[in-house]
Amino acid sequence: MTNTATDTVDAAKAAATAKETLSFQTEVKQLLQLMIHSLYSNKEIFLRELISNASDAADKLRFESVTQPALLGEDADLKVRVTVDREARTLTIADNGIGMSREDVIANIGTIARSGTREFFKSLTGDQAKDAHLIGQFGVGFYSAFIVADRVTLITRRAGLAANEAVRWESDGAGEFTLEAVEKPTRGTEVTLHLKSGDDDFLDDWRVKSVIRKYSDHIQIPVLMKGDGEAATEEAVNRASALWTRPRNDISADQYEEFYKHVAHDWESPLTWVHAKVEGKQEYTQLLYIPGRAPFDLFDRDRKHGVKLYVRRVFIMEDAEQLLPRYLRFVKGVVDSNDLPLNVSREILQESRDVDTIRAGCTKKALGMLEELAQSDNAANKEKFATFWKHFGRVFKEGIAEDTANRDRIAKLCRFVSTASEGDAQDTGFADYIARMKPGQDKLYYVTADTLAAARNSPHLEVFKKKGVEVLLLAEPVDEWWLGMLEEFEGKKLASVAKGDLDLGALADESEKKAQDAISDELKPLIEKMQTALGERVKAVRVTHRLTESPACLVVDENELSGNLERLLKAAGQKVDRAAPTLEINPDHPLVRRLESEIKGDSEDARFADWALVLFDQALLAEGGQLDDPAGFVKRLNSLILSSR
Repeated sequence: MTNTATDTVDAAKAAATAKETLSFQTEVKQLLQLMIHSLYSNKEIFLRELISNASDAADKLRFESVTQPALLGEDADLKVRVTVDREARTLTIADNGIGMSREDVIANIGTIARSGTREFFKSLTGDQAKDAHLIGQFGVGFYSAFIVADRVTLITRRAGLAANEAVRWESDGAGEFTLEAVEKPTRGTEVTLHLKSGDDDFLDDWRVKSVIRKYSDHIQIPVLMKGDGEAATEEAVNRASALWTRPRNDISADQYEEFYKHVAHDWESPLTWVHAKVEGKQEYTQLLYIPGRAPFDLFDRDRKHGVKLYVRRVFIMEDAEQLLPRYLRFVKGVVDSNDLPLNVSREILQESRDVDTIRAGCTKKALGMLEELAQSDNAANKEKFATFWKHFGRVFKEGIAEDTANRDRIAKLCRFVSTASEGDAQDTGFADYIARMKPGQDKLYYVTADTLAAARNSPHLEVFKKKGVEVLLLAEPVDEWWLGMLEEFEGKKLASVAKGDLDLGALADESEKKAQDAISDELKPLIEKMQTALGERVKAVRVTHRLTESPACLVVDENELSGNLERLLKAAGQKVDRAAPTLEINPDHPLVRRLESEIKGDSEDARFADWALVLFDQALLAEGGQLDDPAGFVKRLNSLILSSR
C-alpha cells in the first residue's frame, strides 16, 4: 500500500473514532422540548418504552441469527438488565440484542425517519393534556427518556462488529448530541439515564420493579434486577414468557392492554382484541387488536402495515402484511405459527398455501371482533364501534371492493350519513336503511359528491325529500370505488339518484306520470331549441320529475361515470372520456318558464342560447363540477340580469 493510500485509511479511521457534535433534526428538537416540559402525565411510561426497545432488539437478533448463527456467539441467552445507582443518580437499561452501528445511531436517534411527521406537529395544539396523547400516539420510544433525565448516555455495539467499533452517544436534550467510538466487549445497547432532581423515586429498587411488573410483564426475555441484600443475585422481575402462549384465563385485561401498547408502540388502549389458538392442519396462535385511534400515516402508501409474525415464538418480521388484507391494515398484534419455516421470506409468504390459511383465519377473527361490537346492545361497545368507524371507516370500506369472499360481512358493518341521520353522524348501516324503507320501495338510493354539504344539498334529492324517501350521502373518494363492486344488498339494488331515467317504482304517483307526459309534449319546442343551443354539451334535454326547487340538473346513464368519479379520476391524473350528460329541466321553475316565453316571443337566438347555457352551467356547478369557461358564464349571467331589468 502506498503512503498516500495509508494516509487516507488512517484519516478515515480517525474520523470514525473522533468525538463529534451533531444537531438533532428540527422535528426531534421540537419533540425533545415537549418531553423536557413533561407533557406525559404518567412519567413512569419511559421505562416501558426503553424496555420495549430492548425487547425489539432481542427479536431482531433472533431473526438475523436464523441465517447468521455466529451473531449469537456464546451469548445466546438474551436478556434485559436494569441497574439502579443511587450514588451516581443513574438508571441503566442494558440489553444484549442486535445493537447499533454508528450509522444506525445517527439514523435512529438523530432523526425521526417516519412518515406523517409534519402532520403530527401540525396537530399539536399547545394544550399539554391533549398534546400528551398525540405524542404517545406518534410513538416516541427512546425520546421518552428525557421525561425523567437531564442527560442520557447510550453505548451500543452492533452484533458482528468488533469491540472497538462500539459507539457512545450522549445528549442533554437541548438540541445537540455527541458521538464517539468506544470499546465495548459485548454486543447490545445500554442506556443510562442521569435522573433529574425530583425524580428520586426511580432510584428505588422496589419502585422500579413495580413499574416493570406493571408494564413489561409480557416481555418474552427476562428483565433482570438485583434482589435485596448486598450479596443478592440477579433475578427476573417479569414472567419472561410470550403473553400469547399463556391461557386466556391467566391474562388480565390490563396485561392484554399493556402488551398492545408494546407491540403497537401506542400510548392509548385498544378498542378490543381477540386471542385464539387454531389447531388442525395448521397450528397457529393469533392475538389481534383494533386500535383506538388511527395513526397519522394510515393513508401513506409507502408505509408498511401488518402484524408481527413469529414462528415457534421466534420473531420473523415486523410487518407481515401478507397475514391480513390491506383494508385491515390498521389491525395490530402477533401471529405465531408452528408450521412455517424459520427462514421464511416475504416471497415465500406470498406463495404459501399455509399463509393463505392463516390470512383467512385472521381476517375472519378481525371481522368477528367488529361484528361483536356492532351487534352488541351494550352502550360502551356501541361507542367503541362508533370510534372504530370514525377512525378507520374509510379504510375498511375498501374491503367491499377487495375482498369478494367477505363482501357481505363487510357491507353489513359499513356505516354512512343519510338524509335521516342526525347532523353528520355516520350511523346508518344498510340494514338500518332497509328497516326504514317506504312501503313499495325496492331500491337503496344514494348520491355521491365531493363533500357532505354538496351531497346533502344536491338537487337530485328534491323529489326524495318530497316523498320522504331516505338517501345515503356518500362523500368520500373510496365510495365511488366500492359502489362499482356492490350492486345490491340483501336483494335490494343500490341505485344512484343521479343516474338513468329515475324509476321510483311503486313510490311513483300515476297522476304525476301522466302530468309529466303531458308537460313534456307541451314543452317539446323548448326542449328541441335548448338541445340545439347546447349542442354537443348534452346528450339530450328532457323534462324531469326529480326536481321540486331547482331549475335543472345533469343526469348520466346507468353505466356511465358519475360527475364525481370523473373529477376524482382527473385529479389522479387519468385521462377521462366522459359521455355528454342529459340535462333535465323542471317545468314548474320560473327560469324554465322564462325560457319558454323567450321562444314564444321574438327573442334573438343569441339571448336564448345564453339562457340555455346559464341553465346548463348552473346544473354543472350544483353537482360540484367545474366550468370550462367561468369568465364566459359570468359575462352571460351579467348580460341576462341587465337585460331583464
